Amino acid sequence: MAMNFSETADRMDVRYVAALARISLDGAEAEELQSQLDGILAYVGELKKLDVEGVPAFDDASGVEGAWHEDEPGECLPHDVAMSLAPLERHGQFVVPKIIE
Repeated sequence: MAMNFSETADRMDVRYVAALARISLDGAEAEELQSQLDGILAYVGELKKLDVEGVPAFDDASGVEGAWHEDEPGECLPHDVAMSLAPLERHGQFVVPKIIE
């Protein structure tokens, strides 16, 4: 299901999005979700029309300053425990489904 989607497009097929997420939808679900997705994209289209010249970029709505910290190595999950939690394991490694078509 190859589909090119452009940021400038005003419509996206909800079945395409569901396929990317590996979610199956019946007809009624797809219809309801398509309506919601169309509404979201319409609102984003309205937001794109706003003049934001001179408005500083804002990336943290919490208002907390200095919340970033350096990553510090911590205690790791033992390999055998991690593998026991894996849905599928082969040769001591996680096995995951191929998602790139």
